[in-house]
Amino acid sequence: VQLVESGGGMVQPGGSLRLSCTASGPILRMNRMAWYRQASGKQRELVAALPTYSETYYGDSVQGRFTISRDNRQNTVHLQMNSLKPEDTAVYYCTAEYSDFEYRYLEVWGQGTLVTVSS
Repeated sequence: VQLVESGGGMVQPGGSLRLSCTASGPILRMNRMAWYRQASGKQRELVAALPTYSETYYGDSVQGRFTISRDNRQNTVHLQMNSLKPEDTAVYYCTAEYSDFEYRYLEVWGQGTLVTVSS
């Protein structure tokens, strides 16, 4: 299973970007999907998550500005980012937890997409 991310780039403060991540491969059931980010010199942090059976999670720093959503038919997760700030600059990673046809519970990560917020 692979994750392909898209939508990163450079934007001015206050602008918006929409990240997308699509999973492909032998997936029986898609479970939790999430976005993490890692800024230069900092630890990777959870930005937003869509668990299967519990509430959507947002990090405190993005609450009210970012929205995570998913298209289950396409095994795709999106991250709509509004009111972007320079401190949102980071490499954004998509992750997915899924069950395969051997009933194994697995996790896969995307390659990352760079988001730069700068004037």
